Amino acid sequence: MFHKILIANRGEIACRVIKTARKMGIRTVAVYSEADKNARHVELADEAVCIGPPPSKESYLAMDGIIAACKQTGAEAVHPGYGFLSENEEFSRRLEQEGIVFIGPKHESIAAMGDKIASKKLARDARVNTIPGYNDPIEMPAHAVEIARKIGYPVMIKASAGGGGRGLRVAWNDKEAAEGFASCRTEAKNAFGDDRVFIEKFVEEPRHIEIQVLGDAHGNVVYLWERECSIQRRHQKVIEEAPSPFLDEATRRAMGEQAVALATAVRYQSAGTVEFVVGKDKSFFFLEMNTRLQVEHPVTELITGLDLVELMIRVAAGEALPFTQEQVRREGWAIECRINAEDPFRNFLPSTGRLVRFMPPDQDPGAVRVDTGVFEGDEISIYYDSMIAKLITHGGTRDQAIARMHDALNGFVIRGISSNLAFQAALSRHPRFIAGDFNTGFIAEEFPKGFHPSTLLHDDPLLLASVAAYARRRYIYRAVRTTGQLKGHERRVGNEWVVLMQNQSFHLTVNLVHGGCDITYQGESSCLRTNWKLGEILLRGTWNGTHICVQVERMGLKYRVMHWGTQVDAIVMTGRAAELLALMPDKPPPDLSKFLLSPMPGLLTEITVKPGQEVRAGENLVVIEAMKMQNILKAENDGVVAEVMAKPGDSLAVDQPIVKFR
Repeated sequence: MFHKILIANRGEIACRVIKTARKMGIRTVAVYSEADKNARHVELADEAVCIGPPPSKESYLAMDGIIAACKQTGAEAVHPGYGFLSENEEFSRRLEQEGIVFIGPKHESIAAMGDKIASKKLARDARVNTIPGYNDPIEMPAHAVEIARKIGYPVMIKASAGGGGRGLRVAWNDKEAAEGFASCRTEAKNAFGDDRVFIEKFVEEPRHIEIQVLGDAHGNVVYLWERECSIQRRHQKVIEEAPSPFLDEATRRAMGEQAVALATAVRYQSAGTVEFVVGKDKSFFFLEMNTRLQVEHPVTELITGLDLVELMIRVAAGEALPFTQEQVRREGWAIECRINAEDPFRNFLPSTGRLVRFMPPDQDPGAVRVDTGVFEGDEISIYYDSMIAKLITHGGTRDQAIARMHDALNGFVIRGISSNLAFQAALSRHPRFIAGDFNTGFIAEEFPKGFHPSTLLHDDPLLLASVAAYARRRYIYRAVRTTGQLKGHERRVGNEWVVLMQNQSFHLTVNLVHGGCDITYQGESSCLRTNWKLGEILLRGTWNGTHICVQVERMGLKYRVMHWGTQVDAIVMTGRAAELLALMPDKPPPDLSKFLLSPMPGLLTEITVKPGQEVRAGENLVVIEAMKMQNILKAENDGVVAEVMAKPGDSLAVDQPIVKFR
């Protein structure tokens, strides 16, 4: 067994590998960029080496620096995590040449599966189901259209070296095929340095289901059941679960056996994932093989009781798998939500800045798990992926795992940056998700106009109003008990209150009692019981006998209440104050229609217009890069550019003006 390993990664996965290595008694070396000098994975590792400036290509993708760090620290092996160099054939081969063990598959296996065109041919040879398509590189848009017509629309246009949703387009007609081919090829060349593109049939109502495989150097290969990854936004996974609520045992077994056949054909040694697209008739076709640990591996760990990182390390050290296929267990249900630094109410644009509060829900072995690479006070930068944590729950049944996820999401506190917690809460409570009735188009179908606060209609708004009123009443109760107040002028506090929120008015009677309050609204009584203390964000207790976990904060004159993904800013006042407020005129917001504002913090990489230029609605204006994603801002209306207020290379803040129109 190794004495010391280096983790060639950052964030959550680096911390995850360190945790297992520590359990195994193996010392760890972290590498970090200058932007990550105070990162959590640097703090957790036994040693840490700076390998370059913030941009990935100068640090986490710099092979020479990582190999030098191995030699400097005496690390015998490298775990690549996921992303960065984890599926880089050259990196694996160079480590082998240097006498350093790559904790992953051999470079021959990475090469065989890393090329999507070659991998499909290998899959066919291994008698794995493949999607009808044209698997040779395509050179011209006209050729792409011709091929698409032969296959039959809709088709999927994919970059051979693509991944993570980049270099992928779906075309439903000739125009989309030509345009999709051109944009796919350009994006692939910029992102991967490989502009080869192929076309295949797009399976309608598809599900994305993947099989976890594990092989060793002794010829043993097993599958560890499947993961359902169909809840995706723009081809990026959002929620994963194991097992799939869609598969029957016969399909599950057939997919597992084909995944093992493919892994055996390429002499696979390590953890890997064979991804399939599954049609509504349960027909399944090979998509690709990811020759690394997947982000969503914890759901497999929770239903099998296995530590995949430990098994990867043991296989890399030459050990045989300690179990057979028949011994792989499957117990209960596990669900994972990816918690990202992004604003779901601003079209999921990246959010960067200081993580002022970061309070994950309490972890409970076997029930609630949080994998993260950040801590409170951390700086979320523009340079890396937006995922800051993974929230995983496990239960004896799917319903129990979902219920635990709801409670955990309610208790997850993130402040200082925007996060997708509200979106995850809305998804996990959606009737179609709870019923298991979804496919990869689920989010686009259910949120066609994006995700807006108006879509979050709480099914018990009285609860939110009552929590706000209770918090307000408690703060006033403390204030009136302050000593030294002028005699004869003490405030008389009544029980009648008005809560204004979401264009609604709640006239409540609030009676404080020991351990909570009694609420009367429209003649009906409700009971809120809690041990909540002033200043705490989480209010735990019961509402009419049902367990609740609600987030509540005083925000100046308002009280912000969050529950089940719904966030409201409530004003709590006396009846007379509410009457007077209704007479106050509203201040109109400033007219910003003549400005193009940056919707996110990021790097301005391109401006395609100049002063005096006429633009049409839908025309590209600027490109902003943030968290490894390029965001193109387009003109909303026809107009003429009056002034360009920023230049390429500028670091932009949220709502910073970029272009002014006449």
